[in-house]
Amino acid sequence: QVQLVESGGGLVQAGESLRLSCVASSSISTMLQMGWFRQAPGGQREFVAAIRRSDSTTYDNSVKGRFTISRDVAKNTAYLQMNDLKPEDTAVYYCNLDRLGERTYWGQGTQVTVSS
Repeated sequence: QVQLVESGGGLVQAGESLRLSCVASSSISTMLQMGWFRQAPGGQREFVAAIRRSDSTTYDNSVKGRFTISRDVAKNTAYLQMNDLKPEDTAVYYCNLDRLGERTYWGQGTQVTVSS
């Protein structure tokens, strides 16, 4: 069993930046993938970004060029650097973790609000 705890959300103005963190309760060195998703009010949870064990990354087109996903294996932490935030980025952001042979783990989410 793995617990994921997100942090770093908040209220910012359009054009500003935030860095989200996702700390896992156990090692992420054997992970298959860690990812970030978001869910806006009344909307479905949608993919934002993912990083694989090889450190290759994938982004949704809506955040490509503005968001960067990374990880620090020594700290069991994944990050989402979000620059040039827009009001449409407002959502609860969730991280998840996939490890071989295990179910997908999810955090509780952190709120990001971007005012215009």
